[in-house]
Amino acid sequence: MTLPVLHHCAGARSFRCLWAAEEAGMEIDLRMWAFPPRVFAKQFKDINPLGTIPAWEEDGHLLTESAAICQRIAAGTQLEVRPDEPDYLPYLNWMHRSDATLTFPLTIVLRYTRLEPEERKLPQAVEDYKGFFMGRAKSIEEALSDGREWLTAGRFTAADICVGYAVHLAAGFGFDKELGPLTQDWYARLKARPAFVQSVAREKGPS
Repeated sequence: MTLPVLHHCAGARSFRCLWAAEEAGMEIDLRMWAFPPRVFAKQFKDINPLGTIPAWEEDGHLLTESAAICQRIAAGTQLEVRPDEPDYLPYLNWMHRSDATLTFPLTIVLRYTRLEPEERKLPQAVEDYKGFFMGRAKSIEEALSDGREWLTAGRFTAADICVGYAVHLAAGFGFDKELGPLTQDWYARLKARPAFVQSVAREKGPS
């Protein structure tokens, strides 16, 4: 059997997919690239014409959206919230909010703090999009305010992975310290999960 292939850059959105595969116990063929591969490895566009990470190859199909890949990995496991469960619709909303609403502003921060040359860095854009993220991250605090440990269905799911990655990315800029206490506690639980720890170690490669 040919394993699904995950094309991944350390710390990129593809971390969601690696982490989800570790949580699900799914064996994958992990292929590491320098970020962004469209700059450092022109041949990557032969795999994904968009030039973006992640890229997931399976049964002749290419998936390029990290939340969609996580949804595929979660299917049939406890990571998935099924249509017959009460929290199915909130689960879907968190899955899509994770990238479209929470990760997107952080990619602007990343670009104008680390990827652009010094003369093209835009501190005002960084502050504006940090504010965009912080305002929308309040939804995580609100969701956890009723005493729940995880976002949906009374258990750890792919929604925690997908939203958790956005907070993990924000932590790279130090923004996590400005999040609500419930969100910070939730993020600490995520980082303590063996699959999270293993994913971080795996993307670093052999020591």
